[in-house]
Amino acid sequence: MPDLIINDQTYKVTGILFDKDGTLLDFIAMWGCWSESVFHSFGEQLRSRGLAFDQAVIPRLWGSIHDEAGHIVDYDRNGPLAMGSMQDLYAVLAWQGYLAGLSWAEAMELVQHARKHADQELARLRPARPLPGTLHFLQSCKENGMKLGVVTADDTEAAIMHLEWLGIKHYFDVIIGTDQVEQGKPFPDMMVLACRLLGLACSDTAIIGDTNGDMRMGQAAGAAVTIGIADAAREGTATAWFPNADEVIEGYGQLSIRRHAHER
Repeated sequence: MPDLIINDQTYKVTGILFDKDGTLLDFIAMWGCWSESVFHSFGEQLRSRGLAFDQAVIPRLWGSIHDEAGHIVDYDRNGPLAMGSMQDLYAVLAWQGYLAGLSWAEAMELVQHARKHADQELARLRPARPLPGTLHFLQSCKENGMKLGVVTADDTEAAIMHLEWLGIKHYFDVIIGTDQVEQGKPFPDMMVLACRLLGLACSDTAIIGDTNGDMRMGQAAGAAVTIGIADAAREGTATAWFPNADEVIEGYGQLSIRRHAHER
């Protein structure tokens, strides 16, 4: 069984599960772009019907942090954008349409139109970029016999596409989206399913994620170790984001894999 070394601490694991957004790829580059496209399209549709769309409420409801020009520059690790499913986000936006005077059915139609527009813009721009050190760490994992998987609040089809954009899909033996389970994060369902498909025990598997929902999922499933990854320079004390993490890192440079000589 390979060793996963976090700073000076050693954990014996046979597999690692990764969250996708904010863990493998830059969250803001991807979902800031998508969210802004959704808001723009949804607002235009409401205004064309003579209805108001107060974008000032979006940061509080969506869990996004905006600069003075309205661009998304950060996100709440405990908010809907970071932890919710796509259906959760659609419901948040549809609620604004309902409050503006639409029926719920009309509001959901507008949301789906805005989502389609944003998805097309995302496919055109492909703003996916890996976090620093991701590729080197994934390669090291594979070279040392570690089984890898992705467990994401995104839908599986979209997750596969984004990993293909990054050129890293081939590293993963299984990709689990929230559409494959009854309950998403922070419930253990995704980790349990991924480990079953990988032929691993959850107790021999690590989980790496950028929200405490990932940590709670790992904890509920009985993970060998839960690892929170965050840029501490962005908000100050990164450990405060992850009350349920066993370890908190600021980048993949703090992780390494060591395979024992008799296993080579």
